[in-house]
Amino acid sequence: MAGRARDGVSSAWPEALALLLARLSLAGVFWRSGRAKIADGSLFTISDSTYYLFAEEYGGVPLPSDLAAILATTAEHVLPVLLVLGLATRLSALGLLGMTMVIQIFVYPQAWWPVHSLWAALALVLIVRGGGRLSVDHLLAARLSPA
Repeated sequence: MAGRARDGVSSAWPEALALLLARLSLAGVFWRSGRAKIADGSLFTISDSTYYLFAEEYGGVPLPSDLAAILATTAEHVLPVLLVLGLATRLSALGLLGMTMVIQIFVYPQAWWPVHSLWAALALVLIVRGGGRLSVDHLLAARLSPA
């Protein structure tokens, strides 16, 4: 009985649902952060307060502050969309893991536990396992593999 339960939980569909939840969870964190950096009423105009934050509060990041603001805001919009779709999942998760580590090291080093460690864990799972069956990556792999 325990063996069947274990096999059922570790089959492809429960894994696909778990990976989808991981993708949505990590994407949601970064998407909301990216949207908070945009000027009210605009689609993608970085706010003055974002530039100020990158110059003052996030000044430890080893990039020019204006460039860091643009790169972070763009990544926080593009990579979550890719994760939700499950397109370039491993690469997108790697990008968000990199952002997490920059935030951890240069901006909020006191936030490893519980915040950044959870983001890193989600990203690492997606890097290792990919997007799962419920992803564009899976559909493309199925289409491109020889029959």
